[in-house]
Amino acid sequence: MRDIELWKEIYERYSGRMLAVCMRYCPDRDTAQDMMHDGFILVYKALDRFTDRGEGSMRAWIEKIMVNTCLQRLRKKDLLKNSTEISSLENNTLVIDESLLESQLDGIPRDVLMQFIKELPTGYRTVFNLYVFEEYSHKEIAKMLGINEKSSSSQLYRAKCILAKKITEYGKRER
Repeated sequence: MRDIELWKEIYERYSGRMLAVCMRYCPDRDTAQDMMHDGFILVYKALDRFTDRGEGSMRAWIEKIMVNTCLQRLRKKDLLKNSTEISSLENNTLVIDESLLESQLDGIPRDVLMQFIKELPTGYRTVFNLYVFEEYSHKEIAKMLGINEKSSSSQLYRAKCILAKKITEYGKRER
């Protein structure tokens, strides 16, 4: 198979999922597509270094490149350090009832939940995605983003608080 055919096949197979990954980090579709295309350029350049480890390894490898591409773009624009503070969280200590939150999640369509995540401030959304979807530890996130572990933990907590509030409000509206 010629290189161009292989690249086309990889792009066609994974571009939909990779766009969704990029949109988790940047809710603007055009910018997310730019990030995805930048990521695929890196994939093509590094394809000779890919080691097949069985089913799903290509997808996981490409996804990691996409996440790193998104983080690099966010760092370059310094969007991670300039996260918007949510005034209602500044002086309040909120407690999240995880079991109540989980029971409310059952009734929320996936696209609504993803929209709530997209609406989070950039720093909160980025930490939330890395922790929840990519399953990185706070130590790993801190290293990736150039922040300390407590900042990572704090941003995740604040993201969860915002999401809990949105989920609760959604539940009340839909009853």
